[in-house]
Amino acid sequence: MSLDNLRKLLATDITPNIEDHTTKHSAVLIVIYGQECNLIMTEKPKTMEHHAGEISFPGGKISVHDSDLLDTAIRETREEISLHISKEDVIGQLKPVTTLNSGFTILPFVAVLDHIFDLQPNSEVQEILHIPAIPFLQTISVDTDPHHNSISEMYTLSYQSKIIWGASARILKQMADIFVQNKLI
Repeated sequence: MSLDNLRKLLATDITPNIEDHTTKHSAVLIVIYGQECNLIMTEKPKTMEHHAGEISFPGGKISVHDSDLLDTAIRETREEISLHISKEDVIGQLKPVTTLNSGFTILPFVAVLDHIFDLQPNSEVQEILHIPAIPFLQTISVDTDPHHNSISEMYTLSYQSKIIWGASARILKQMADIFVQNKLI
């Protein structure tokens, strides 16, 4: 699959704010890059208070200095993995998802880049993962862990020995659905 075709498939109108004012807001950036269509995800340190050891996309909660959630996603990506993205690089967004343990509504944005340069994790990132998107999305399955399964739409994916679940897996399910609809997986 060419990156130009992938950009066309994932391009959507961007609405960088969520109208629901009853929840806490955050944003993540789904970065897909290179001819292999790699996804960038991060593993959180096990010492973190929230989401310890989880695999997620770069992102975080909105700051008073952010003009909108797209700014949040771009800022957090730069802070967490030193990847500088411009608003023009962001081609679309997916539907918001809500975390179960911290109560955030996450707005996922999508950027497709030809290449990336050296990334450097900050203290919120144990490891930066470069995951081939198509084989990874093919690992999606229903999450049967009773500790995770408190809502009806819970999924897991696996990469090497790592399990991705929760809000990140629900975001990835949206990506997998797009790939399936377009016969990429």
